[in-house]
Amino acid sequence: MTQAKIQGERWDVVIIGAGAAGLMCAIVAGQRGRRVLVLDHANKVGKKILMSGGGRCNFTNMYSGPENFLSANPHFCKSALSRYTPWDFIALVEKHGIPYHEKKLGQLFCDRSSKDIVALLLNECRAAGVEVRTHTPVEIEQLGPPHRLQAGAQSVLCDSLVIATGGYSIPRMGATGFGFDLARQLGMKVQPTRAALVPFVLEGRKLKQIEGLAGVAVDTSSTCGDGTFRENILFTHRGLSGPAMLQVSSYWQPGSAVEIDLLPDLDLAEHLRQLRVQRPGLKLRRALAELLPRSLATRWCELWLADKALAELSDQALDDCVRVCKHWQVWPADTEGYRTAEVTLGGIDTSELSSQTLVSRAHPDLYFIGEVVDVTGHLGGHNFQWAWASGHAAGCVV
Repeated sequence: MTQAKIQGERWDVVIIGAGAAGLMCAIVAGQRGRRVLVLDHANKVGKKILMSGGGRCNFTNMYSGPENFLSANPHFCKSALSRYTPWDFIALVEKHGIPYHEKKLGQLFCDRSSKDIVALLLNECRAAGVEVRTHTPVEIEQLGPPHRLQAGAQSVLCDSLVIATGGYSIPRMGATGFGFDLARQLGMKVQPTRAALVPFVLEGRKLKQIEGLAGVAVDTSSTCGDGTFRENILFTHRGLSGPAMLQVSSYWQPGSAVEIDLLPDLDLAEHLRQLRVQRPGLKLRRALAELLPRSLATRWCELWLADKALAELSDQALDDCVRVCKHWQVWPADTEGYRTAEVTLGGIDTSELSSQTLVSRAHPDLYFIGEVVDVTGHLGGHNFQWAWASGHAAGCVV
């Protein structure tokens, strides 16, 4: 879109951040006849959209609901999510003729490319008369209304100001703490932030135990705190990744354990006892290799289990096998941090905002939407749905 210079122009709405939430807010406000300007310091819009879903953008989840979000106030997200549902965004995708598919668990992806979603948003912006400017660092000079901003070399005034700058995750894409810093400067409460939906790092002996397993994936039921997820884990050179680990990372605290069931559909104790009767000469490693990747079964026997014939194993030995396969406990040293995190957990405390409109309770016509707010979704399209819903909620009133 145009890079025309701003020369002391007056706008109805200025949105800082040209990501999913900011562009959705701009579209809705523009459709209401508001004069809308979107500013972003990056060189292109929607960078996280473009890289999401392996380049195919998991743009929503058909089953997205309040239970799929973490927040100090779990009720806050209900209003916005109920007024702009996954089916509303699906209708927009279909309006633009974008082919998509369900991968699993309600997760919807573009058939072709994430570029289709960015193009959709920019086309809707154009149709609504929204102006989008990149390469434009922003400094807030005075809160009003009217709000006064320094956008690049120019001064801008607006009646409504929307902060849609996201969180700290993936700094190489241009992520900053702009929204959090602003909120703190204004005396607003900000919940502690940390990387979420992020792989775990193991160190020392724990990392040595899984050496050579990088690339092995296993279907599991993985638990940390209040979060339990039935998804794959992936062994890596640094520790553990895969959907299950990304999910439970949002519930993990330093020093706590993650418990992993490597055989969630199997009563392993009963299975081994039956095998001991039916195939008494079968070695334990071979028995486990029928259920798990061979390299993993071999390593587990090397680490914790005697690779004897089943007939030679006591009930206690079988119970030990159940413990390390069904209740494997891992103590991560850390996560990989914001460098690879998909989202930032925490953010602007929801008590500071209206759940109906996302406007600041203390500062007239100042709005915070998307990832900068203390609402964090599970993996699988839920964070995009919060971006669409919160952007829509603010866009209806700015």
